[in-house]
Amino acid sequence: MKVLIVNNAVPFVWGGAEELASNVSRRLNAVRGVQSEVLRIPFSWTPKEQLIAEILMNQNFRIHNTDRVIALKFPAYLVPHANKTLWLLHQFRQAYDLLDAGASHLDRTEDHSILQAIKTADDNCFESCRHIFTNSPVTQARLKHYNERSSEVLYPPLNDPEFFQPGELGDYVFAGGRVDLGKRQHLLIEAMAAASPQCRLVIAGPVSDPSYANRLQELVTANHLTDRVTLQMRLHTRQELGTLAANALACAYIPFDEDSLGYVTMEAAEAGRAIITASDSGGVLELVENQSNGYVCAASAKALADALDRVFTDRNRTRLMGGRSRELWRSKNISWDKTLERLLD
Repeated sequence: MKVLIVNNAVPFVWGGAEELASNVSRRLNAVRGVQSEVLRIPFSWTPKEQLIAEILMNQNFRIHNTDRVIALKFPAYLVPHANKTLWLLHQFRQAYDLLDAGASHLDRTEDHSILQAIKTADDNCFESCRHIFTNSPVTQARLKHYNERSSEVLYPPLNDPEFFQPGELGDYVFAGGRVDLGKRQHLLIEAMAAASPQCRLVIAGPVSDPSYANRLQELVTANHLTDRVTLQMRLHTRQELGTLAANALACAYIPFDEDSLGYVTMEAAEAGRAIITASDSGGVLELVENQSNGYVCAASAKALADALDRVFTDRNRTRLMGGRSRELWRSKNISWDKTLERLLD
């Protein structure tokens, strides 16, 4: 069986979806009788006037010499194929929940035709799929709410778990993941300005928005935090990320309304680390229980500063929380064998 993993591609941006596509293909190629490749289709959501053209381009793709397509994200999942499985990581949220939240670059009135084109394209695509999986209950609920489409939750397994085994408790909180406004690393820096001097923070990940990266650097400088906050804003190897997570005192991940458990959360839990997150961080909350295996805070510098202080003040409690993170993650029993079996069904 020839299986093509179809995903969009923003040049020079690499995140969880790209890691997932790569790992699915790599693991499918280890299955007897299966060949797999990844097709990445370039996509830009700006200017917004080009979104309809992006939709049409993907709808007019023709894929040959392929037995099964597994599609992941808008608009790449619009590519037609007679045997297409959708593993939905997220839709174009600017046309759905982010629009409702007032966090979209689209306007409900001014951009009505664009919004309608996205919704119509999605509905037609979903109707044609042989099976629809979603990566979390959050994504599943959105799909049901906005498109009235049922789906099955299929959690992505952790990539390269061997790199995220527990190490020695360090003297810093590690905040991994893509450097982006939606991941809200600025709140952690603002929290560090209010936290006690013993607290240290390491932020590491690829930059998707250079202006936001500059903002982070300016925040560190303006708050005189250069000796307590380390910025490593670049693409890291999996081994580098594993070392940073496994030797941290705790990990922090505070995205706004994350679609899934979040790879950063999964990696922290596998590494046996307490996790700091926010009450509006969406799917991440499946893996963080407040004051059990971490802290669930309001998305404010003050609340996060309090959590940071607790992590550093009581290291023994932080260590015990980390153990519970690993137990909670392992209890979900998410494996590549089971995932591939469902995708190939």
